[in-house]
Amino acid sequence: MGIEVLTAPGAPCQNAYAERFIGSLRRECLDHVLVFSATGLQRLLTLYRPYYEQSRTHLSLDKDAPIPRPVAALSDDPVIAIPQVGGLHHRYERVAA
Repeated sequence: MGIEVLTAPGAPCQNAYAERFIGSLRRECLDHVLVFSATGLQRLLTLYRPYYEQSRTHLSLDKDAPIPRPVAALSDDPVIAIPQVGGLHHRYERVAA
């Protein structure tokens, strides 16, 4: 996946970042699908990463994503659901009428 978390040797409190990501991955993704092969797992992780970085809100970032999106203006335009992680999660956006 290309995720690298550097922790100091002998500093178990720094492992919380990696454990938090793994726990989120397990609860939000792996607990809801059956994985039959390493290829299927790799494909699922490849789909989960952009969701985690661009759409999933994080409490430590004041409910923003690590890669922030612009805030949509309030309007009466219709809202569409954009499926992510193979339809397991959705991102909702307004479309111009």
